[in-house]
Amino acid sequence: MKKKVLSILLAGTMALSMTACGGSTGTTDTAADTAESTETATESTEAAESTEATESTEAAESTASAGAIRLLNGKPEINDQLKELAELYKSETGNEVVIETIGGDTSAGDELKKMYQADNMPDIFVIEANQAATWDGMLADLAGEEWTDKTGFELVNDSMGTIGFPYTVEATALGYNADILSQAGVDPSTLTSPDAWKAACEAIDAKKDELGLTAVFAWCAEPTNLGWSSGTHVFGQYLDAGLKADDTTYIDLLNDGGQIDEARMKNFAEFVGMMNQYSDKDHLLVDGTYDEQVAGFKEGKFAFITQGNWCVTSPDDVSFEVGFAPYAFEDGINTIIAGPPSYWVAYKDGNVDASKAFFNWCAGDSAQNILVNKAGLVSPFDDCQYEATNPFYKSMKSYIDAGNYSGWHTMLKKDGLQNETCQVFADYAKGSIADADEFVEKISSVIKGYYAE
Repeated sequence: MKKKVLSILLAGTMALSMTACGGSTGTTDTAADTAESTETATESTEAAESTEATESTEAAESTASAGAIRLLNGKPEINDQLKELAELYKSETGNEVVIETIGGDTSAGDELKKMYQADNMPDIFVIEANQAATWDGMLADLAGEEWTDKTGFELVNDSMGTIGFPYTVEATALGYNADILSQAGVDPSTLTSPDAWKAACEAIDAKKDELGLTAVFAWCAEPTNLGWSSGTHVFGQYLDAGLKADDTTYIDLLNDGGQIDEARMKNFAEFVGMMNQYSDKDHLLVDGTYDEQVAGFKEGKFAFITQGNWCVTSPDDVSFEVGFAPYAFEDGINTIIAGPPSYWVAYKDGNVDASKAFFNWCAGDSAQNILVNKAGLVSPFDDCQYEATNPFYKSMKSYIDAGNYSGWHTMLKKDGLQNETCQVFADYAKGSIADADEFVEKISSVIKGYYAE
């Protein structure tokens, strides 16, 4: 993957996006943000498969030898692989890492608050980008470490420096079934304008019965359980589609009192209206579930899906090639949103030197072999020789190598906004919002009201 410096200017932006929780910790209750992160949908189905949902920190401490570092993992589905990673690290370096995994029913933010209050902080823990300001002054600066020369996905903060180690990359756009597109005569590389998308939808819809499709789009705007998808990932396309990874134009505007670019939002709303038109209105669009959405796509019932690479994780999941197409609601949009959904950070008052050594090792061949080939992650490091088994990887890599990817700036909006905007998407899908103009009017009012609170 080509090197591209991704410096997220958090200091000013984050002051508006965080909501402090009670107590003296200075940390934030991030259950809502945790629910909207790119891996949450996958974790909701995979967490039940984990044999070790939540390990107590006391038990973990009792097994740790003096000098061992502790890593708090927020992805229970890779608990076993991280333990294997720790064993290999000890065998290769003689140093010990104790993995403490938070289960599916406990947020990492909640657990970290308890740990801080108990003076029991791990040396390494996981944060999302919009949680950085919460830890201002408490994270180690990792600038100058060897691994930083091998990636463009490190998390950089104005006041704290290089604070986040990227352990994986995830992407979101419109996933497609290449077989269906081929049979319908649609070249996904041409889907870089609203007119091209309209023509593609018409072509696919005309052959819907012949192709065995339920609808063109697997798009679900149900707000209660899938609001994280519409209110974060789909809304995030308005914020970033077509922009360079470090371009914060629209998130900065949003965080300046809840402003929007009305012309861009209207174009975006017209695109969403097209998705509404060509979706499964009877069963999925208004009141479907994530499982139904993903299952339908995997079964070949839809040409496109409004999710990310987390929805199809194994070659065994599908019998067809998949890829990503951009939300091209304006002419020339040719990017997907790609980057780390979260980062490992080092606690400033913990064993920083040992944590830095572990990060450098994790960027190397031994660790990447486990993280990519066994944990199924997509490597953020340029020199990684392992290709992810994720079926979307080939498409992801083509966008990233070409520099055609935008940032995850949707994670920097004011905490909880997704719970408001998702209802606007739902009303639009149901038809109670008549058109793009009304969508713009409604979502503008909702956003301004929320930022005024």
